[in-house]
Amino acid sequence: MKTRHFLSTVAAAVALAALAPIAQAQTKEPVKASLRLKWLTQTQFAGFYYAQAKGYYKDEGIDLTINPGGPNLLTENLVATGADTFGLSGGSDSVMAGVDKGLPIVSIGVAHQITPFVFVTKADSPIKTLKDFEGRKVTTWFTGANYVLFGMLGQAGIDRTKVDIQPQQVSMTPFVNGDVDVATATVYNEMWVVKDKLGDKIRTFRAEDSGITFPRDTLIVSKDTAQKHPDLVKGFLRASIKGWREAAANPKEAVDIVMKVAPTLNRAQQESMLTEAYKLMTAGKAKTEGLFTIDPTALKSAHDFLLANKVLTKPVDVAVAFDDSFLKSLTAEQRKP
Repeated sequence: MKTRHFLSTVAAAVALAALAPIAQAQTKEPVKASLRLKWLTQTQFAGFYYAQAKGYYKDEGIDLTINPGGPNLLTENLVATGADTFGLSGGSDSVMAGVDKGLPIVSIGVAHQITPFVFVTKADSPIKTLKDFEGRKVTTWFTGANYVLFGMLGQAGIDRTKVDIQPQQVSMTPFVNGDVDVATATVYNEMWVVKDKLGDKIRTFRAEDSGITFPRDTLIVSKDTAQKHPDLVKGFLRASIKGWREAAANPKEAVDIVMKVAPTLNRAQQESMLTEAYKLMTAGKAKTEGLFTIDPTALKSAHDFLLANKVLTKPVDVAVAFDDSFLKSLTAEQRKP
């Protein structure tokens, strides 16, 4: 009896010892981290809010705070200084420009696989080709969209000094009212506004039609985070991709989650924005290689254009500035759209 009791005691002790690491893992405090968005809260970022609301980041051991961006905030600087752990920055152009300036940042994924900007004019205007931009007032944002415009004009052999290029404000009213000949719009935001006012009586010019692509909405971290906390980066990517996949599958719920954070948003516009943003995220190689895919060919093309137009002062090692090793560590199932 004593032997049997002793063996039972030993077995119980062994079982408890085996369970101890599991218990410790379950009680381990989550790592605090933050994600800085490139703009104010809207469904352009729905997947991140969805993942947060559903606890996907906590499942990865991450206590994530989502910080909205704004007109006077530069995501690359905030991530480089450690003010934010992760960032959704403007685009491949701003990442390369930041690296060129010596910012210790690295991109771990690219959301928009194709150019989100289009240039729009009214269908009844005399502007039917890019050549017709000459002598016309064209407005654009000098935060990346201007490079797309320059590239399109350059591909068409048009001297951009012959085009009256002006800074564009947030509102599309000047274009709708006829004060501007050609305006810039994102397919997921301003195009909804334009179509709401003008219907289909518009004509659009796209970068891909000119044979160029500018991938945008790039996920970034500091080099320090990438080197010292690779598991944190991988967990963030897993949770974010799951959040985006589920948000796209449950758009009504995703919009509800975003509008709890920003209740004054226009619901119809937000529903359209989510649909259009996800189209950009699942274009190109992302269809087969998964969300946030880093396409070296598209990035090299963008890099060469930026270098030729002196946006970059020297060549940037694209393979270093855009590190796809974290994405590649995930399974195909974890990355799929």
